[in-house]
Amino acid sequence: MTSAISLFTPVESDLAVLTETLKQLVGARHPILYAAAEHLFGAGGKRLRPAIVLLIARATLPQQDISAKHRRLAEITEMIHTASLVHDDVVDEAGVRRGVPTVHSSFGNRVAVLAGDFLFAQSSWHLANLDNLTVVKLLSQVIMDLAEGEIQQGLNRFDPSLSIDAYLEKSYYKTASLLANSAKAAGVLSNVSDDLADHLYGYGRHLGLAFQIVDDVLDFTASADTLGKPSCSDLSSGNVTAPALYAIEEHPALAGLIDREFAENGDFESAIALIEDSKGLERTKDLARVHSRLAVQHLDDLPPSESKQALIKLADYVLSRAY
Repeated sequence: MTSAISLFTPVESDLAVLTETLKQLVGARHPILYAAAEHLFGAGGKRLRPAIVLLIARATLPQQDISAKHRRLAEITEMIHTASLVHDDVVDEAGVRRGVPTVHSSFGNRVAVLAGDFLFAQSSWHLANLDNLTVVKLLSQVIMDLAEGEIQQGLNRFDPSLSIDAYLEKSYYKTASLLANSAKAAGVLSNVSDDLADHLYGYGRHLGLAFQIVDDVLDFTASADTLGKPSCSDLSSGNVTAPALYAIEEHPALAGLIDREFAENGDFESAIALIEDSKGLERTKDLARVHSRLAVQHLDDLPPSESKQALIKLADYVLSRAY
């Protein structure tokens, strides 16, 4: 399987600079925040979101170097993503992420919440200093969407009546909004046409949905070592995702197990068995394929370049994670 990192060759040096800049931006004046930043930005993340911003910058301005504003947008994108992860881990009481202890398990809830708040505040300040109202609106919408997604997920815990459309809406808020709006913002900074900017948004939206859908497959099929967190942790915490929703259509008894929150001995194991005995996982993979193909179609208007090819291959990479 091709790795995400190998696809980032056109912006490899840009990403290396970004990681060091992020550590300095977050923690230069605050030793405990610097320690948290080292922990966060040294945790082996793929840097998928800033990489997409940088690849779009290069694909839309093929004869120019990446501008300082594009670089700052990439940093802002990773700050927002990381802040949301820190807060999510506190809410979910997650002990590990990407195979390493979470910020709150290493530094305590107080520092974790403050670190997440600080990252959101820093990202907002740097966003305002881009002096581009359209980009400010796009990324501010992301921060609202992240909160909306977390609220929806909390309200829908152990709800087997959730529709696929509602699941996709929540997935958009939690994952795809950041990819969609930052991709469009990168195009705006390149002064692309409104039509192309909308296509870049469509690319990020569908790629983000495909990424989240595949993540929801991996929660059932990948090992804890691969995931960097316990397997089936979403279902056990009441987050009902596409594989379970599709499985309920074949095995209505699964809805009852979820609705009573796996209260009886063997409920959770029975639920997993019913999902594995259904077409739920394969149908979820099919759903991811649809969104991956739609993402690539939105790149048709970009001129040929190494960066455009990397963006296309990223859609294939997202799918390949499920196999």
